Amino acid sequence: MSNWEAQEKKWEKQFIVLLEAGYIACNQADEDSALKLFKAAKLLKPQNTLCDVGVGYLHLHKLELQQACLCFEGVIKKEPDNEMAHTLLGVAKSMMPQGSAEGEKILHKMSQGTKDPYV
Repeated sequence: MSNWEAQEKKWEKQFIVLLEAGYIACNQADEDSALKLFKAAKLLKPQNTLCDVGVGYLHLHKLELQQACLCFEGVIKKEPDNEMAHTLLGVAKSMMPQGSAEGEKILHKMSQGTKDPYV
């Protein structure tokens, strides 16, 4: 294994830790830390959309539903099969007075077509 490959493995582990810590910070309502952790993870893997989902998740926690929807829709444009982004978009839209029917439709579609056995 070359030095570069070893470094890439190290970055992969750090990316996962930063990303997970960002989601934990969201759940603890620590917006500042969550944003910094997601940005740091994005530096390690700019093409990974989980950081963008995390920022949308943060907006969802803060009930900034329009911003959350924009984040999730951006992820869906990059990855049309991203079940997490679709589901969280459905949750965000279902909480909006003008989008509740659309949100319910998205959630129903995701519950029918998911490969996740826990849904």
